[in-house]
Amino acid sequence: MRASFWLCCGIALSACAPTSPSGGSADSTQSAPAPTLRVATYNTSLYDDAAGGLIARLENGDDDARRIAAVIQHVRPDIVLLNEFDYDEGLRAAELFQRDYLEVGQHGQSPIRYEHRYSAPVNTGEPSGLDLDNDGKTDGPGDAWGFGRHPGQYGMLVLSRFPIDSVGVRSFRRFLWKDLPEARRPVFPDSGEPFHSDAVWNALRLSSKSHWDVPIVTPLGLVHLLAAHPTPPVFDGPEDRNGARNHDELRLWTEYLSQPDAPWLRDDKGEQGGLPADARFVIVGDMNADPNDGDGLHEAIVQLLAHPRVSQAAAPVSAGATEVAKRRGFERKGDVAAHTGDFGPRVGTMRLDYVLPSRDFVVRDSGVFWPRQGETGADWVEASDHRMVWLDLALEPAAAAAR
Repeated sequence: MRASFWLCCGIALSACAPTSPSGGSADSTQSAPAPTLRVATYNTSLYDDAAGGLIARLENGDDDARRIAAVIQHVRPDIVLLNEFDYDEGLRAAELFQRDYLEVGQHGQSPIRYEHRYSAPVNTGEPSGLDLDNDGKTDGPGDAWGFGRHPGQYGMLVLSRFPIDSVGVRSFRRFLWKDLPEARRPVFPDSGEPFHSDAVWNALRLSSKSHWDVPIVTPLGLVHLLAAHPTPPVFDGPEDRNGARNHDELRLWTEYLSQPDAPWLRDDKGEQGGLPADARFVIVGDMNADPNDGDGLHEAIVQLLAHPRVSQAAAPVSAGATEVAKRRGFERKGDVAAHTGDFGPRVGTMRLDYVLPSRDFVVRDSGVFWPRQGETGADWVEASDHRMVWLDLALEPAAAAAR
């Protein structure tokens, strides 16, 4: 990293007031509390089936985007990953959302500005030229490297108050599924035959969108934001190809934390190895995996949650999740208060969205923005079937002094 970059970041950070657990500035008349960092993830459902469709919606004024912006303005995270926000090469949609929605007060909330953002191409909608879903065609949405009707659909966007080291970002969008040790190659259960031909299997990418390691220079030091959005483990057949892919997309993060020197773990630039053992990180995203309930292979998300480098702080909860889960009436093994989305009367509520910090962080506060009926924001959250999850992070005094 160039020295000038770090000098500029140091100047910027010295001017930043530490944030309170509510996300506001600390009172300068009192002794400044230890800085906290509010990190969030939010599946916004801001996607469109047509290329450029989200841009057109944002240009014309979109009620769902206003409600999504109101949630962000209310919670006021310092760093937030937006899942299912369509990517376009010029980042026009991101600019419109910032300028016309976040920087304009929505539903009585105060405007918010993020000086830094990161987005990049994803596998969704990118044609493979292969018959990936075995329907005899090569040009359908199921034949893209990740299911999608146009390149960039269901993309990802990182918004940050603090500088992003865009040069240092690592992406694993082109990482091949077969290169993951003990990859779960989908097979037909009756015959044991592979679902994909050898030619297709040898070309398949693992990530349905992408896996990003985004370094961000924060008041708590350099934080690696590990962002992803694995495929839902449904919408397939007896071969369970989406369930297997979801499992292995989650496993990629487990291996990334466990194997800093792995030669097989190559990013899109060819750099080898996982995350250094002393790096601070926060894993964020809609993982499409509940550790206790719903479809999917629970093993991978359970392993990630229990990883020795991941904080074992209690899961964020909300009263709204409990209220809706009771109304849905499903039997659940897990704590419904920790659920992060409502997927209708046939599926119910589940915990799919995660903010998982490394163990060297202290979790000061956390929550899922899911108000009960009649409370502020209860009508905003219906803009998406997911809810925002957030954590307030701090460092122990000794770690803070050493940062």
